Amino acid sequence: MGSPRNFTDVIAALSKRSIKQTVALASAATSTGLSAMVEAHGAGFIDYLLFGPRADILKTAEENSLDIDESTIRDCADGHEACRAAVQAVANNEACTLMKGDVHTKEYLKAVLDRDRGLRGPGLMSHVFIWERLSMNKFVFVSDAALNIAPDLQQKVAITENAIEVAHVFGVDEPKVALLASVETVNPKMPATLEAAIITQMARRKQIHGKAVIDGPLALDNAISPEAARVKGIDSPVAGYADILITPDIEAGNMLAKAYPFLVPGAEMAGVVVGAKKPVIITSRADSMKSKLYSIAAAAYLSTGVECA
Repeated sequence: MGSPRNFTDVIAALSKRSIKQTVALASAATSTGLSAMVEAHGAGFIDYLLFGPRADILKTAEENSLDIDESTIRDCADGHEACRAAVQAVANNEACTLMKGDVHTKEYLKAVLDRDRGLRGPGLMSHVFIWERLSMNKFVFVSDAALNIAPDLQQKVAITENAIEVAHVFGVDEPKVALLASVETVNPKMPATLEAAIITQMARRKQIHGKAVIDGPLALDNAISPEAARVKGIDSPVAGYADILITPDIEAGNMLAKAYPFLVPGAEMAGVVVGAKKPVIITSRADSMKSKLYSIAAAAYLSTGVECA
């Protein structure tokens, strides 16, 4: 099989691997999260550890007719303890990947980012949403929509480099990167356009790590629609065909990424954090079971070669 074009391809590729990766689900009493974990285990590419109040996890499994291995449950008093224990299990190589369950993102990230016992890597950690854009038979990567609130220029460079690395793993050898703003022209009164132009120039001077074609500022329509780019007369190697969308800040990114599965019929997406010591999954408690399954698959696909349980 060649490079994956959708999450079905990703799961098929993972299911052929001989080594299962263990996922630690923090605050595991969640119907969609637990269902996704059981589904991924049934597909043969993960094992799991479940952290949270034992009674709540068993009740959730029973209510959703899920056959779980009770020996995988690590009894924790509450979500705070579950996050700390799950992070520790990943840090100690009992598990390879950390996943957020029925707990607030702030509480989860507090454990992940703990300077002494967390999973911080040497560089900037950033989040990447992965859209399954079936109409074009490709993935689109959106960053950063969940972790860095108002990234400065240096952080945007790191976010871009992290996203390029993810695209490479998914088989996009030279991804087209669109640095988004509300307009496609440089305006000194709009910092997002200035930063996009600077990063574009940095890329031309080989100051961005990772093979990619980078351009900006680009508005969303002309970044992903060839027709919009044509109508606006934009001459760009990226316009209309972007593989990676770099958003100005977390507010723009989060609204853009989360709108996709709700506004596009049949659309699904995954979400992963990169730049940590081990793969970290952040999904919304409102995300579908499929989105959580695909996030597990994406993290497993990205963690090839990572030393873990």
